[in-house]
Amino acid sequence: MSDSTSNIISTILSGLGATVAAAAGGIALTIVLAFVAGLAMLSRSRAVRFVSRVYVEGFRGTSEVVQLFWLYFVLPAMVGFKLVPLFAGIIVLGLNHGAYGAEIVRGAVQSVPRAQREGAVALSFSPAQRMFRVILPQAVVEMLPPFNNLFIQLMKSTALLYFISAGEITEKGELLRPLYGSQLVLIYGVELLCYLAIAVVITTVMRLLERVLAKRLGREPPSREKAFAKAGVIT
Repeated sequence: MSDSTSNIISTILSGLGATVAAAAGGIALTIVLAFVAGLAMLSRSRAVRFVSRVYVEGFRGTSEVVQLFWLYFVLPAMVGFKLVPLFAGIIVLGLNHGAYGAEIVRGAVQSVPRAQREGAVALSFSPAQRMFRVILPQAVVEMLPPFNNLFIQLMKSTALLYFISAGEITEKGELLRPLYGSQLVLIYGVELLCYLAIAVVITTVMRLLERVLAKRLGREPPSREKAFAKAGVIT
């Protein structure tokens, strides 16, 4: 391996920690906000539903890049302090994808059969017991596939942190471009492989979690053949 190739690979990999940290932090914040906003949209209170809807539509309907610039550049000018780039990126990733996740939560909860709710009422469960002991355990299993897609999209969005110099993979690659302009295939190839590896890890974890939770509910996880058939893929 030549010195230039070794330097390119090591430099890009030095940004892997920031990318993983941004993705992990963003995913954690996304989960919290998705459940809070998603359940809030099902609240009996009109004010709670309104606030959660404003949040969801506000972040889904505006550019993630502009949100990042507002938090990192505009907010300091307004309040007088500046966030650490990585922390600012995590907040924006969580807020933006949490808005999308809220709709996943809302839809999954509403997809639980009405008979399950009525059965819980017949057993004299309180509203909180109905939600956390009957509805959510079933709804979470339905949430996992779309959340898997959402988390992968969030991970790819960490590349936007390049604009605020958070030290992640994309920024490291762009710093190499003026020095190794003749090796762009290698630079961007390594970047692609890094993102792909993280996506594979996320998918593997989510698939495993889906199988575990499905078995807990007494459901048989779909086989690979059934999954392909459902997707219209001929094997």
